[in-house]
Amino acid sequence: MSVSEGEEGGLFRAAPSDNSQDLLDNPTKTVATGSTPEDQASPVVDEASPSSASSFEMLDMESAHAPYQEVQPHWFFCRRADDNTSWLPFSREDSDKLENAFTNISDEGEEDTVVAVEGQRYDVHVKERKRYAVYWEQAPSEVRRCTWFYKGDKDTRFMPYPEDFSKDLEEAYRKSVTSDEWKKKLDFPTGETVILHNPKLIMQYQPIGLQDDWVSSPTEHTRPRTVKRGVDNISVEIPDGEPEKVDHVVFMVHGIGPACDLRFRSIIQCVNDFRSVSLSLLASHYKRAQQEGQVGRVEFLPVNWHSALHGDATGVDEDIQRITLPSISRLRHFTNDTLLDLFFYNSPTYCQTIVDTVASEFNRLHVLFKQRHPEFSGTVSVVGHSLGSLILFDLLTNQRDESQARQGISGEPCHLNCNTLEQTLNRLGLQQYLDVLQNENLDLESLALCRDSDLKDLGIPLGPRKKILNYVRRKWLPEDCRMGAVCQAQGPQLQPEVTSTQDGNESSGLPPQQFHLHRPQSVTSAVDYEYFDVGIGQVSIDYPQLEFHPQTFFAFGSPIGMFLTVRGLKRIDPNYTFPTCKSFYNIYHPYDPVAYRIEPMIVSEVDLEPMLIPHHKGRKRMHLELKDSLTRMSMDLKNNVLGSLRTAWQSFARLPVAALPPGEGGETTTAKTLEETQASAAVTASTKREDKGANFWTKILAWSSAIHRHYFRGGFDEAESSESVEEREHREIKMGMLNGGRRIDYVLQEKPIESFNEYLFAIQSHLCYWESEDTALLLLKEIYDNLGVAIEQPQQ
Repeated sequence: MSVSEGEEGGLFRAAPSDNSQDLLDNPTKTVATGSTPEDQASPVVDEASPSSASSFEMLDMESAHAPYQEVQPHWFFCRRADDNTSWLPFSREDSDKLENAFTNISDEGEEDTVVAVEGQRYDVHVKERKRYAVYWEQAPSEVRRCTWFYKGDKDTRFMPYPEDFSKDLEEAYRKSVTSDEWKKKLDFPTGETVILHNPKLIMQYQPIGLQDDWVSSPTEHTRPRTVKRGVDNISVEIPDGEPEKVDHVVFMVHGIGPACDLRFRSIIQCVNDFRSVSLSLLASHYKRAQQEGQVGRVEFLPVNWHSALHGDATGVDEDIQRITLPSISRLRHFTNDTLLDLFFYNSPTYCQTIVDTVASEFNRLHVLFKQRHPEFSGTVSVVGHSLGSLILFDLLTNQRDESQARQGISGEPCHLNCNTLEQTLNRLGLQQYLDVLQNENLDLESLALCRDSDLKDLGIPLGPRKKILNYVRRKWLPEDCRMGAVCQAQGPQLQPEVTSTQDGNESSGLPPQQFHLHRPQSVTSAVDYEYFDVGIGQVSIDYPQLEFHPQTFFAFGSPIGMFLTVRGLKRIDPNYTFPTCKSFYNIYHPYDPVAYRIEPMIVSEVDLEPMLIPHHKGRKRMHLELKDSLTRMSMDLKNNVLGSLRTAWQSFARLPVAALPPGEGGETTTAKTLEETQASAAVTASTKREDKGANFWTKILAWSSAIHRHYFRGGFDEAESSESVEEREHREIKMGMLNGGRRIDYVLQEKPIESFNEYLFAIQSHLCYWESEDTALLLLKEIYDNLGVAIEQPQQ
């Protein structure tokens, strides 16, 4: 290729109409005029831009004897977002698989072939030319086998031609190369005109439409397009292939609203970006392990509950819309679609919908992933952002391990008293419903497990349902079993710390190891709601069980600590751990307005700073290092000034020594000895002050060189050593078993620009986790540490 976009514009302006056929056939006459500096600023890849007719002649001579070689196709897929259409290439591995399938279909002419691409997250129907998502609901996207591309003046990237159009171009190109005849004009039925000047210069002209008064010249309608043959001749970034081996699976749950970042992207797009970040970090920080086959990749899959909550099944959007005021409609729509999710989660009806959706999606994705990866033998982790982390916390808190599933969470099986169903209904005056319950084979024990919706399905009216449920809760179960049932429904955060029996002995309905979270005595009057515990506790719903045990729970920007406090909980027992998940990390940005800490609820007697997440390049950010250095300097200056003042005050306050009269040798010797001792002490004190001052200024002068060594020579080693010092400092502090005795709160390092105004970046700080390399690297480090693979620091 041999012409720049500016010359394309000059070429077109010399031949704007049908009467200038001679100029179109001989572009060398006009290509040196009409090009502008703006056009010349966008050269085409692999082109030598000629500025005279002789350069075109040389190109024609050079390319005249070049043999014809068939173009190598590459497969692209279409992405549409906000009325913008873009074509993105598959990786070379996926493109080769699609091309092989296409060749086999063309030869055999059989039914459509499905090819799994992009880590088996999408299926491509080759004959249909459609790309379908596997794990989530998404409209199918178009797939194209691309050989020819074009780009206009205002386009930012090359776009592929339709396959039929490309076939016609390739056939014309083949004839021109074989016969060595160029400057051919191709007219297409749609009105486009393509001129093949030589193998390096091919232009397309749009049809000249009807002119109107607003168009100054026909060139505004008919500016030419640059035409390129083959993907190797255009500027496009073809993604690298990814390993087929999957070491770990991570399910990611979003927070409030349908959008997850400031660009209003969905959870699917944000998880895809997080996945791309993790792949690049694996290539840089686990390069040797990947080459040795120890490391494959980590699969990240999104879990969407917002669409199920706001879908047609619940009808909640229509109900809210009927009572929404017409003023400030956009703000009210944002509130209804986003902020109301917090209130929905505290509603017994919609909380059950949210939890059921999350749990069912977990189980469905896990089963589907195992079906598509039968060789997978790794473990699973879960990630929750914002409200999603609270959903996961409540869900994991109410999971049952094998022992709890056998005998219940209280440790002892609950028994109903000996009243029969008929006696109970007669006592309540509801004997007319005895036949209805007996037809369903319900006894007292099974009736105690029924919910309001179950009795409603049997046709029992609201009043009798309330009587039955209230009697079951208050009369049928003993006190300890009732407390165990409440705990089973609501989670261990609602368990009392200690209860008192009639004989004066302190006991509880649970063994000591089941004490998890402690609630202070309520200062409000008891409110007996059907779905709520005393006060403003957690909603009482049925928590479904997961079909797998998560290895680690990561919370991003989580309000868990705030919600637990609002529920009336003072502290988390250090011995508490999730029944089926043994690790928990609370990750947050320092300016995140939604995030709260967890460690002060476990270790309240010690004020600990959160663990600082290392930068993915292996060092502290510059402004944080400067801040720490200035803090140390100010402390050294303060200590030196105070030390000097203290020494001066002591010298003034020293008691004077009485002069001894001349006497015998012994007395004279004693006086001399005392004087020598005082003089020696004064010299020693003066020497120490001088040494302190010298050391202080030596530290200041060596500060710049220390920064240079830290950032340009051995930054990672020093960061690693400083991190080990912090670990040694906190080694003796017991953090409880929620994260296996390790630290829980981890804080990101803010960017330098964010430190200028923390309020300005508050909202962005809550949404930054999806594109954070530091966050992704912490997840990878935790995952592969459990697999025995150490992290590597890339060469700087």
